[in-house]
Amino acid sequence: MELRTDPVVTTLDMSKSEDIRDGKSLEDDDYESLPPTASLVTHMTAGAVAGILEHTLMYPVDSVKTRMQSLQPDPKAQYRGVYEALCRIVRTEGLMRPLRGLNVTMLGAGPAHALYFACYERMKRSLSDIIQNGGNSHIANGLAGSLATVLHDAVMNPAEVVKQRMQMYNSPYRGLLDCVRTVRRTEGLAAFYRSYSTQLTMNIPFQAVHFITYELMQEQLNPRRQYHPGSHILSGAAAGAVSAAVTTPLDVCKTLLNTQENVVLSSVNVSGHLSGMANAFRTVYRLGGPSAFFKGVQARIIYQMPSTAIAWSVYEFFKYFLTKQQMAREGGAGPT
Repeated sequence: MELRTDPVVTTLDMSKSEDIRDGKSLEDDDYESLPPTASLVTHMTAGAVAGILEHTLMYPVDSVKTRMQSLQPDPKAQYRGVYEALCRIVRTEGLMRPLRGLNVTMLGAGPAHALYFACYERMKRSLSDIIQNGGNSHIANGLAGSLATVLHDAVMNPAEVVKQRMQMYNSPYRGLLDCVRTVRRTEGLAAFYRSYSTQLTMNIPFQAVHFITYELMQEQLNPRRQYHPGSHILSGAAAGAVSAAVTTPLDVCKTLLNTQENVVLSSVNVSGHLSGMANAFRTVYRLGGPSAFFKGVQARIIYQMPSTAIAWSVYEFFKYFLTKQQMAREGGAGPT
């Protein structure tokens, strides 16, 4: 696939001859005319691939973000910036240390993003029909993204808990299974969903802003809604940056609930485990004031911009590719 910066639409040569439908070639169909024929399996497959690639390619930056959001980090884990943090982690802890916890993230990201994109596509279409007679509705986009988030986080939250505990400096866990067993034995199964309400409180506005920004950018950069990689990348990057910046305070609280930092809890005389968004907010403010809510904001934006761009560009590509394959099969011509 060739990425172009000019407005020429990228197409895939699926067969040596063009399929003709309703008097026009398949290559000439507007991209927005393809999704209604796409199956649920197509949306889920494209979403799963996009989610796994998004989290895999940007995982080292995510590890840095988690550490930089620590409210009382170890002196050896205090970093000035993302690049400096990555270099020091690799130099002092080993080349593979920034990838610790990637396995559980991949296990969660596939099914979580499959549900996420499939739900979004279905709900966006249904709500747009109700709100704007099938036209593009920003309200429908925001609501669809919010509803999709509920399903996504239900699958992803346990993986997030394990992932963030393994990312922390001097993490005591030997690996994925050791972390799962230890958390279950010492804190119970509820620990894997302790931050779920906080995650939703953060991700629902995040995804609402994310989808509204993406669709708004598409209106400006790709008004015909054709398959155009450049517009998907730019729209995804913008959506990731805006939504990441405005929801960083909620992400700091979520990280605290997921990691249950012992030093932090001891310093504020919390016995047992910290739970609830209100308690997390009070603890963050008590320890660092207003500025503490934006710890790691640079790393969060640096992570979200390319990861969201990757997710959308990969998703749109696979949705386009799989849909054209399906239409070609239905027309009696398989792909070359």
